[in-house]
Order: sequence, then C-alpha cells, then structure tokens
Amino acid sequence: MTILLDLSIKKILLKSLQPNVDTRKKQLDAWCSLVLAYFKHNKAYTLDVSESQSTPLFHNDKINRKLSLDFINNILEELRTRGNIEWTDKTRKQCLLMWRTPDEWGKLVYRWAHSNGLVNTVCTLYELSHGDQTKAEEFHGLDDWLLKRALQTLEKQRKAELISFDGNEGVKFF
Repeated sequence: MTILLDLSIKKILLKSLQPNVDTRKKQLDAWCSLVLAYFKHNKAYTLDVSESQSTPLFHNDKINRKLSLDFINNILEELRTRGNIEWTDKTRKQCLLMWRTPDEWGKLVYRWAHSNGLVNTVCTLYELSHGDQTKAEEFHGLDDWLLKRALQTLEKQRKAELISFDGNEGVKFF
C-alpha cells in the first residue's frame, strides 16, 4: 500500500513556494504532514536529499513534475524547526527523520513494558525493536539510534536505565 494524494491536491502542492506568508504557511504545513505520513507509512527514518527528488513523495509521474531542491530544502528546514529532523552532516545532504519525537516513542515503549509486566526486568534493545513480543507494537523495527533516544528520555524521567552487558545493549525498566 502506498500513500496516495488526490491528483488535484498534489498539483497544488507541487507548485512553487507561495509568496503570501499565510498561504506559504499552509503550504508548508501540508508538505510537512505529507512527508511525516509518508515516512511513517514506509517506516523510514533517513532521507538523502540528492535522491529525494526522484521519490514518489516529491516526484509526480502523472503530471511529469518534481519539486525543486530549493523547495525540498524549505520543507526540510521547516521540519527541522519543528524538531522532526536532524542533519547528519554539515552539508545538509542527509538527515534523520522522526515522525514521532523520542519522548513519544519512549512513552509507547514504557506503556508496553508496564502492561507486559516488565518493570524491574531487563530487555535487550534487539528484543524491543525486533523481538516476537513486540511484533504488534508500533515501535517494532524502530532504528537503533531512535530507540536509544527514546530510552534516554525514560532515563531522564527515572523510568529506565540503559545498560551494557556481555556485548549487548539493554534497558532496565523501573
């Protein structure tokens, strides 16, 4: 299943950045929502800017149009100011995309651990992101970097502690 946009909406969104401030804000809001929904649907967490222009997200084959790199960078900058992306390099060619904040992911993981009686027990990070017990959970398959950040938010709240043992990384829930 892919995320499909009504053709008329995508035609509007593929136009250039609007000069009117209010219209531009609505346009960027729509694009930000679309980008986050696309990444959530595809369970993707990284974006290469140079390759992004050829993705279905920014390229519409039906009308033979693609978003300019300048426009894509405007969208990414808006997502950065909202806390949804972090650049991985100084040249701003690759970024980490978070369609949920680390705090939101942490709450989901803790709710799962609490409801499954895992308080005062240790789970490996692998068990959390790839284990059979978490297959039905939204955080199943979460990239390690984002899972660690989510667990760090729980550490700050004194609900968990990240630990290393026998070459593995894990977490103890409180």
